[in-house]
Amino acid sequence: MDAAVADTAGQFELNEDQRAIQEMTRAFAAERVAPHALEWDKARHFPDDVIRATGELGFGGIYVKDDVGGSGLGRLDAVLIFEALAAADPAFSSFISIHNMAAWMIDRFGDDAQRQRFLPDIASMRQLASYCLTEPSSGSDAAALKTKAVRAGGNGSDYVLNGAKQFISGAGASDVYVVMARTGEDGPKGISTLVVPKDAPGLSFGAVENKMGWHMQPTRQVIFEDCKVPAENLLSGEGRGFSIAMAGLDGGRLNIAACSLGGAQSALDKALAYTAERKAFGQAINQFQALQFKLADMETELQAARLFLYAAASRLDRKAPDASKWSAMAKRLVTDTGFAVANDALQLLGGYGYLHDYGVEKLVRDLRVHQILEGTNEIMRVIVARHLIGRQ
Repeated sequence: MDAAVADTAGQFELNEDQRAIQEMTRAFAAERVAPHALEWDKARHFPDDVIRATGELGFGGIYVKDDVGGSGLGRLDAVLIFEALAAADPAFSSFISIHNMAAWMIDRFGDDAQRQRFLPDIASMRQLASYCLTEPSSGSDAAALKTKAVRAGGNGSDYVLNGAKQFISGAGASDVYVVMARTGEDGPKGISTLVVPKDAPGLSFGAVENKMGWHMQPTRQVIFEDCKVPAENLLSGEGRGFSIAMAGLDGGRLNIAACSLGGAQSALDKALAYTAERKAFGQAINQFQALQFKLADMETELQAARLFLYAAASRLDRKAPDASKWSAMAKRLVTDTGFAVANDALQLLGGYGYLHDYGVEKLVRDLRVHQILEGTNEIMRVIVARHLIGRQ
């Protein structure tokens, strides 16, 4: 844990600016998100106005450079923001995470003209952004994607895209899509990245998926049928798309882990409050040793996950050579722990935990997908194992 020092509360010693960011985010989440989260979930409502309002706090471009309106913060700062937002609603926080991953790709791999053209609106949340990698027939095997982009128009001034992307968060609601498409040979070297505006001719969306969780944000297919995109929207030249996608996923994995951490902390807090109030056999149920042990284990595992996540984010900030391995380890550990803690909280609430109005069953449903997206936790194990074996 050389990246920072742990204090007696089991957290990294945050600096003054980081604590201010944390408190500002908690205040916004408590006022604008938490009171509405259950209703948004029940109504499957996308709170466009509240999401865009986060732009006023700098959450539209958290680690985008400030010359195009970004906040210029680090990965640990981002983790603190997503954790605090997720304590109010993991699905809300996860959408902000995905938007930021798309924004970072444009900032990191776009030329100056592209950055100036796209990012001021994205960083301010005047435009929402989504990330399009997964396809109906290529999930974990991202290098096998089949969506094609072919040069067309006078002097190759356009790309024409054909294909479909699957499980795209914000599809239909977002204004900009960062799309991985095949411009060359099979395999990773033939993949490129294009920025596709929502009004591009030939772009459409499938039906809204009926999901287990994340009800407040739409998940749909993004469909390209002779979709015309200017060649000037190509990021970093042809053949760089796979490396762009993988670079973006390091940070995305930390972010989604932070969303699990915040949601699980909320579940533990609800369980603590309930077990203090609920009486059985003449006393509060938190006086029974079996339940005390369960609460103690939940706290211990959550704090251990927090320490590991903050350490991984600090390594990515420092551009440590093993940052990708740590991002994968953190994503696996924290999302598994987060779901387990939320599920244990539901058990502690008994039948009330199963009711929507108590909020814990929503957390269980929302956190389950975090073990799947940004690379399944099985793929995280593959990444870590390859780093270990390669070291030999």
